Amino acid sequence: MLIVRSPVRISFAGGGTDLPAYYERFGGAVLSAAINKYFYTILGKRNDGRIQVISSDLRIFETWRDIANMDIRGSGLEIPLAILKDLACDISVDLFLSSEIPPGTGLGSSASVCVNILKTLTTYLRQPLSKYDLAERAFHVARDLLGRHVGRQDEFAAAFGGMNFLTFRTDGFTEVQSLDLDLELTNQLQSNLMLFFTGSTHHSWTILEEQERSIRGQSGSALLALHELRSLAERMLVALQAGDLNLFGSLLDEGWEAKKRISGRISNSTIDRLYALALRCGALGGKITGAGGGGFLLLYCESARQEDVRAAFRDEGIQEMAFAFDNNGAQVIVNDPFIDGDERAGSRWIFTPVSSTG
Repeated sequence: MLIVRSPVRISFAGGGTDLPAYYERFGGAVLSAAINKYFYTILGKRNDGRIQVISSDLRIFETWRDIANMDIRGSGLEIPLAILKDLACDISVDLFLSSEIPPGTGLGSSASVCVNILKTLTTYLRQPLSKYDLAERAFHVARDLLGRHVGRQDEFAAAFGGMNFLTFRTDGFTEVQSLDLDLELTNQLQSNLMLFFTGSTHHSWTILEEQERSIRGQSGSALLALHELRSLAERMLVALQAGDLNLFGSLLDEGWEAKKRISGRISNSTIDRLYALALRCGALGGKITGAGGGGFLLLYCESARQEDVRAAFRDEGIQEMAFAFDNNGAQVIVNDPFIDGDERAGSRWIFTPVSSTG
């Protein structure tokens, strides 16, 4: 039996510059951090030649031959099916999929799913991938096989974990710079960040598709806003390295104003009202965590003012989600061949006979 988990992420600045339409022309940059909300895959052995994929509300039960011939797009389980096909997985297993975060909340959950299932199956097949190759393969599945309008940042956050400055070169290579901040500073940053669920979910793909059209059409306002967001990611990196958290919080606010200029669909009257309320209660800045339209509102607020924000949001019926940074990325947390008698899972034990000396 194998159990693998991968984190979701919060993105601070640069979102949208990780889209191929942008970084292939200008180069992109994103500052983000993985958090301790996870997607899990549990793999167990079967003996009937079938593959069973079960999520919390969806299920498929097929042979590998059936899956290999399926049209997977539009299926509720298109991510695991696409990975099974891409890896040519002629295996007989149960895959149980579970998440602490629902889709459409702006935390990169779809990428975490893809990274997680890839990590599970390549581990099981004894074809291990580096963190970099794991992220690249997951992006390939989402972008090329499933045709989704996604950027590159989420897969790297899920695969690597930690807080990273990601640089997307025009040649398609992604540089991962891990932020080695002082522990006290990291803890203070973490304690000053708050996440609130706005009450609505929204798949980001249509918003990102619109952004890519604007970039390719060289639409002035959207393109200028993305240039500003790329610069803000770099300025936030410098602020963190200097230990200036108040500047970091103010740059979040500056970035949110720039992000809204990319598309009229990124915010709405409810999000605007909640954000304005948070600022009145003492938050220095914040943003919607994903492409926009719903999901989680990330705020930077010093501890002394946080209870004011919480009380105001409770009156609005808005729920806070506690979190911490994740430093591990996608990882195997159980690999035990003895649970289901599967020789593919777990460590391979080699016993060497010791000759007797008499």
